[in-house]
Amino acid sequence: MRVLSVTHGPTVPGGVFDAVVEARGDSLERWVVPFGGSPPALFGYDAVMVFGGSMHPDQDEQFGWLAGEAALLESVLAEDVPAIGVCLGAQLIARAAGARVQRASEAEIGWHEVELTAAGLDDPVLGTMPPRTHALQWHEYTYDLPAGAVELATSRVCTQAFRLESAWGIQFHAEVTQPMLEAWAAEDASELPFAADAFLAESEARIAAWNETGRKLCAAFLDAAASDPEQGVRRRGEMRTEGRRDEEA
Repeated sequence: MRVLSVTHGPTVPGGVFDAVVEARGDSLERWVVPFGGSPPALFGYDAVMVFGGSMHPDQDEQFGWLAGEAALLESVLAEDVPAIGVCLGAQLIARAAGARVQRASEAEIGWHEVELTAAGLDDPVLGTMPPRTHALQWHEYTYDLPAGAVELATSRVCTQAFRLESAWGIQFHAEVTQPMLEAWAAEDASELPFAADAFLAESEARIAAWNETGRKLCAAFLDAAASDPEQGVRRRGEMRTEGRRDEEA
């Protein structure tokens, strides 16, 4: 498959998700949105993964590229391209679907319990997770469930996952690696509600099991994308587009 990884800076890459794509032998292409460039055309992409960032999903005035990314995600939903959004990515998918995004009642930063809903237990992607688990969180914002979406997981503070047709959103960081957490703790230590050393020690104890959960979740998403009946239609569209370009050349 051809997979697009959308990221928002050098310290917030696709982590274990990108590694799973490459280990499967799929084609991985990256778009680091703040570095510039136009949103890529969606022809030929079999899946889109959108990751986190320190910005918030409604800060268009501070981050001029957010509107372009939101427009791309509107096209992703309209064309039913399988997608998964993580943290900011989940919030942006919800925004693209017309849902409200806003500050949560409180920030969730650190390892917090997440529980699958009944729908989550049956979901082909979220159902790969334990029914209850401590998930790595680092967010101040949340989203309303988009119209037609099914809630797949919750925490004490807010909704944690949803599915909208072929798009999934997860509020927690299933992609994160220990080096990523070390970078975040160094950059944003003031956001931590406890000492950075304690946070990193807890993370080191939990990260191996958490990375295995993340790999399973990502693999299940890619399996779902691979079985998408629209995949062949998108590929034929790409071939027609490339054919016209060759003729014009």
